[in-house]
Amino acid sequence: MASTFETKGRPSRQDALDYHSSGRKGKIEIVATKPVATSRDLSLAYSPGVAEPCLEIAQDPDLSYQYTARGNLVAVISNGTAVLGLGDIGAYASKPVMEGKAVLFKKFADIDVFDVEVDARDIDTFCKVVKALEPTFGGVNLEDVKSPECFIIERRLRSEMQIPVFHDDQHGTAIITGAALINALELTGKRLADVKVVFVGAGAAAVTCAEQYVKLGVPREHIFMCDKFGLVYRGRPEDMDEWKGVFAQGKQPRTLAEVIKGADVVVGLSTKGVISKEMVATLAPNPILFALANPVPEILPEEAQSVRSDIIMATGRSDYPNQVNNVLGFPGIFRGALDVRAKAINDEMKLAASRALAELARQDVPESVSAAYGGQVFSFGRDYIIPKPFDPRVLTAVAPAVAEAAIESGVARVRVDRATYAETLRRRGLALGASLENTLVIGGAGYLNPPRFPNEPARHKLLDLLGDLAMLGRDIQGHIIAVRAGHSLHVALARALRDREG
Repeated sequence: MASTFETKGRPSRQDALDYHSSGRKGKIEIVATKPVATSRDLSLAYSPGVAEPCLEIAQDPDLSYQYTARGNLVAVISNGTAVLGLGDIGAYASKPVMEGKAVLFKKFADIDVFDVEVDARDIDTFCKVVKALEPTFGGVNLEDVKSPECFIIERRLRSEMQIPVFHDDQHGTAIITGAALINALELTGKRLADVKVVFVGAGAAAVTCAEQYVKLGVPREHIFMCDKFGLVYRGRPEDMDEWKGVFAQGKQPRTLAEVIKGADVVVGLSTKGVISKEMVATLAPNPILFALANPVPEILPEEAQSVRSDIIMATGRSDYPNQVNNVLGFPGIFRGALDVRAKAINDEMKLAASRALAELARQDVPESVSAAYGGQVFSFGRDYIIPKPFDPRVLTAVAPAVAEAAIESGVARVRVDRATYAETLRRRGLALGASLENTLVIGGAGYLNPPRFPNEPARHKLLDLLGDLAMLGRDIQGHIIAVRAGHSLHVALARALRDREG
């Protein structure tokens, strides 16, 4: 079967299959955070010692945040009904995507994830399953649930659960394009209150983006929404629901080409090629166009720029400027929410995230970020209206803003000082970055600060020894040992092995 996403410069279908199937299958594992090397360790980790935290939590369920991993654990949950650009492929087939989301949470915010694929298409069953999992998690990230069911599911779970429930397909794009909109309008000298906004696509992401723009200051009556049937208007018989209906304009049908004329802002959340150069030519002066269909946008930047040199564009692709990538949003949003034990991720927290990202893009960009992108130089302007995904400052900008908004809006269970918290995150981020850079991964075993090898035979000898250690760990514990700093026994063993080989 040919790949849906094979394009020039991208990994091949076989590359992707090999990546997921080589070595330990999939992309994630669970690693113990406490030593389990002795009989005493085991008696603390399980029976009889484990009874003591159980009894404490039975008296006060909030102590689950102190004695378990719950406070740093998010559920990434899907039923597989709207997976990427693949559509309704089912719960089993959604699992690689959910594992991938888990990797991003860990990489960008040091948040642990259990991916949960629920084989339930009806709303009641899905909601019952998710709600019943509340004692396990500090937050829920809904993923790849089709519209309009996703609106109903999120609304219901948010009303019934006391932990954050966040549908990233909706809110992530809204938060990041909200930041891009703030900065693009500043560059063009336009005001939120004055612009005409046209959405190309009227699904969950489009509706939620529109709501975010309203909260940022765009008048609702300035927003026009089009889908495959043309303008969403009052009384339209085709494919209407209560969510897109609140953006209905007028009582007569109109085509996209008619609606788009004179638009200051166009947001594409549909499919490739639906916006033509002729349409772009009719936009207002200094137009803003977010063409976010992936992997091929509604119109390519070079096509739009061929007819409008004054245009500011963003896409969902990394090979063009201004990539709208949800990894700019959800890691920092959940980090901030978890660290104040928020009961929800509310509008105030989402707006804070948009504004934090917008402000960060206006700051000087450190050389380390340029180095991560092959030496490219970034500065605030038409080709840089939102931060880059690998900018480590994103976490320390977004999470404290979100945490502060949670405190001020009354959904936080604990309070933090924003400046102190930001510094803690910065130090944590530096430590995490260093550990990732200095970890040598060998079939599941990680060794921090690997030695320099005088030659290849010496290197392979140590790798073989660590591989033996990994197999020993699997036999004793049921999984591969991770040799990590902070686990003194593991580090001592690794050093002993290194010394044994000279």
